[in-house]
Amino acid sequence: MKPHIICHMLASLDGGLHPSRYTESPDGSRAEWSGLYEQIHNDLEGDAWIVGRVTMAEMSKAGAHPPAHAGKVERPHHFARRDVGSYALALDASGKLHFARPDIGGDHVVVLLGHDVEDSHLAELAADGVSYIVSETADIDLAETLDVLGRELGIRRLLLEGGAGINGSFLAAGLVDELSLLIAPALDARAANQGFVEFGEAGLAGKMQLSLTSCEALAHGLVHLRYAVSAG
Repeated sequence: MKPHIICHMLASLDGGLHPSRYTESPDGSRAEWSGLYEQIHNDLEGDAWIVGRVTMAEMSKAGAHPPAHAGKVERPHHFARRDVGSYALALDASGKLHFARPDIGGDHVVVLLGHDVEDSHLAELAADGVSYIVSETADIDLAETLDVLGRELGIRRLLLEGGAGINGSFLAAGLVDELSLLIAPALDARAANQGFVEFGEAGLAGKMQLSLTSCEALAHGLVHLRYAVSAG
């Protein structure tokens, strides 16, 4: 039941992840690059998109507010909605994300959690109308969680949209089917530049292979590269 997964990212020529740190270009602005990225996100027609905790925290911007009386909570999962057009998924193994509303831009939130998350946090999510899946293991079992998403919510096409750590984990686990990469006419070039994908000290050598399927020049100096991803 695993969804078809497309890793969709915007990067500088040297792989930088953060547009706020890019050099400028006469071809286009950061806002225009981000706008085209969002347009292609829509064109890819995913049933859901997924990001890590840090990225989702920038969108949710809420503090902890556990209910006074938690009561019994549902494990291993709770689905507040099953009838929506698109889902916003967040990996949050330790249960640190909080939400003021149950959607991001109209996409229903589903939080993917590690086994040791507190019942009070699950009660908070449920009270806020947010769905969640608790992994059977302390670290989130990505393959099993994806199977649940496919089986329970009918997610067939998932856009993986970083940060770097979550992208690397999915690629290392052999769960990504395609890479959709927009390259901006810009550089980051800082000594501690964070790329759009990373996987510990070992990296991804020997774990996966990329095969170019298309290359298209877009407006504002962007180049859209698409790759098929296979096992290494």
